[in-house]
Amino acid sequence: MSSSLDARQATMDATQLYREDIFTDRRVGTIRRLTPVGADGELDPKRAVLFIGQAQVMTPVGAVPISFDLEAATLAAAIGKFGAAAEQAVQQTMQELQELRREQASSLVIPDAAAGALNPSDLIGGRGARTRR
Repeated sequence: MSSSLDARQATMDATQLYREDIFTDRRVGTIRRLTPVGADGELDPKRAVLFIGQAQVMTPVGAVPISFDLEAATLAAAIGKFGAAAEQAVQQTMQELQELRREQASSLVIPDAAAGALNPSDLIGGRGARTRR
C-alpha cells in the first residue's frame, strides 16, 4: 500500500463480519444469505441475517448484473419475495439507464474559444497561400 489512506481502506472491520451462503435455482437468479459472525467465526445473535437477491438483465450491450435487498427473516421468505423484488430492481435499473441516455444525448459540445479566432483562409490552402493562374 502506498499511503496510510490505502491501508485504512484495506482493514477489515471485525465487528461487521458475515458468513456468506449462496442459493440458486440455476435459472432465475441467486440469493445470498449473509449471517453475522464475530471475529471468532461464531454467530452474532445481536445482528440480523441479511438476504440479497441477484439477477441479470440482457441488454443490447450484454448482461447487466442487478443486486437487491430482500427484506426477509428466513430463506423461504426471501424466495417468496424474490420475483417482485427482482422486477422492481429491473424497473429501477432501466429507468436509471434511460436517464443516463437522456443526459448523454442532451449534453452540449462547446467549441474551444480559440477556434473562433481562426481566419477561414488559414484553413483552406494554408496561411497566405495563393493559387497560380
